[in-house]
Amino acid sequence: MEITVRSLWTLIHGMGFGALYLLACSGAIVELYRLTKPSASAPTSTRFLNVYLITMVVLAWAAVLTGAYIIYPWYRATPPPGTVDLALFPQRLLMSSPSTIGWHSLGMEWKDHVAWFAPISITMVAFVFIKYGRDLKNHRQLRSAVLTFAIASFVSAGIAGFFGAMINKNAPVYGGYTIQLSHGEAK
Repeated sequence: MEITVRSLWTLIHGMGFGALYLLACSGAIVELYRLTKPSASAPTSTRFLNVYLITMVVLAWAAVLTGAYIIYPWYRATPPPGTVDLALFPQRLLMSSPSTIGWHSLGMEWKDHVAWFAPISITMVAFVFIKYGRDLKNHRQLRSAVLTFAIASFVSAGIAGFFGAMINKNAPVYGGYTIQLSHGEAK
């Protein structure tokens, strides 16, 4: 069993940072709503949610930055002239077939842009919640903005994750050194 370095980075980016962020985001939305609704009377401390939101900010930025600066350059690598096997050039592989060009022209273009909204918006959510805490329940418009941006962050990360998974299914990022995870038994 083996994996290439590029495949490992894609796994860390998508399933590590991205999927963990999506899971954490659903819990944060529920907890933000519960703690900031006007009738909230639970004596729960906001310290846990502060740490939780900061962790989400780190996950969101890690997903976007690894995608933009590690995975994306491998994705858009230009093949040398005369290259027939495009397996190491995912963008060109997608663009080489009418049945997959949409994954690049629509999917990757959307993914490139919408993904940045997730860390930007969750950073705003974390900052405002840390500043106001449970007092958000007394600021209706600010509370609504925080919840709206948390949901927008979740939706944008979900869209980026969906397109990333579909693009990786049709044109995975291969290459780099091979890492041996285990050695199979010879039959």
